[in-house]
Amino acid sequence: MAFHAFHRAPHGGARHDRGGRERPVRPRFWAEIVLGGLSALLFLVTLVRRDWIELLFGVDPDAGSGALEWLIVAVTALVAVLCALGARTEWRRAHPAGAQAPR
Repeated sequence: MAFHAFHRAPHGGARHDRGGRERPVRPRFWAEIVLGGLSALLFLVTLVRRDWIELLFGVDPDAGSGALEWLIVAVTALVAVLCALGARTEWRRAHPAGAQAPR
């Protein structure tokens, strides 16, 4: 497996396309990384401490059944996976496998 996606260009800058133009990742990549990370964190918190909503907000929206917390687990897991896939797509757009930085 090649780790070309994590290798920086020799001059320390961004990768270049075949025309020699820089192709940095777009702000969308960073938004997906942050949102995905926050979703994954919320997913883990909900798995470990299912009553965090009651503790944090002082309300019991599901009357103690835990249904809302399980819904949050499912939604945040889905958001984290979708953000990871979106970030991967953005990274590959900016760093194509066949492109090499000019030397």
